[in-house]
Amino acid sequence: MGACAERAAENTRRAHQIIAALDLQRLWQSIGAEVRQVGSLRMGLLAKHRDLDFHIYSDRIDIRSDFEVMGRLASCPGIERIAFGNSLDTDEACVEWHAWYRDEDNELWQIDLIHILRGSRYDGYFEQVADRIAAALTDERREAILRLKFETPDELKIMGIEYYQAVIRDGIRTWEEFEAWRAAHPAEGIVEWLP
Repeated sequence: MGACAERAAENTRRAHQIIAALDLQRLWQSIGAEVRQVGSLRMGLLAKHRDLDFHIYSDRIDIRSDFEVMGRLASCPGIERIAFGNSLDTDEACVEWHAWYRDEDNELWQIDLIHILRGSRYDGYFEQVADRIAAALTDERREAILRLKFETPDELKIMGIEYYQAVIRDGIRTWEEFEAWRAAHPAEGIVEWLP
């Protein structure tokens, strides 16, 4: 295991401790919702941007019930802030929640909880993306993705899918190549790509 993969494994271990401490599954199951892990944590690619992504599915979304769940989450020690967005009337058919949690080492974690209407356009899509990317990873690709993520300046916000496309699809391996790749492939909105 390379040095970047070791750091990512430690981040994954810490992330699972936080998820258990916040009891996210139980909170959402209390309103009949199903919680699925997506994103870099699901793929084992959690680097220095401590972002935990979950998609939550229900047959019906009641915003008042969501606020009750998030109110319970807000009362958990370590939760510093929560943000809300309503995209129910878009193709995304979701309610977005973002929570920020400060751990015992004083590190801030962002927890993205996207409550999606079951049967809508993106139902299960990002789980499929994560699984396909994970299946396409070799040790060398994993280390290349993680190295690029760890080399990313803190002030830059780059979507994970950009790293995965660049490394898996286009063979990018260095930061200089990645900068040039991003200039040639600007990403806006939701990037739909499967390896």
